[in-house]
Amino acid sequence: MSSKRDNLKRVIVDFKKLTPEILSLLVEKYPDGYDDDNIITFKNANNEIVEAVEVTTKDTKYLVKVSTKLQVTMENYDEDDYEDFDGDDPEAIQDPELGEDDPEVELDEDVD
Repeated sequence: MSSKRDNLKRVIVDFKKLTPEILSLLVEKYPDGYDDDNIITFKNANNEIVEAVEVTTKDTKYLVKVSTKLQVTMENYDEDDYEDFDGDDPEAIQDPELGEDDPEVELDEDVD
């Protein structure tokens, strides 16, 4: 017998496609942030290793790719920041300010 949870639509979400609704669900599920025990590792269609955290709605299982931007955005989450946006608007989530030491930050360097 198959459970209803097995029939959920599965969606992989990159930070660029993160919506206020999904961000809210993540913060609700992981109020103190996620740790290694919460991270799921799998290979995508291109055989690349992907790390993600899972959040589920009644009809969809979202696997949100882990990144420094996601972690910082969750830490600084304030639902009032998104009240002027639709819950499914990926334009609502802005890239957070990251410091020089973050591995995702690309620095412009002059090469002589």
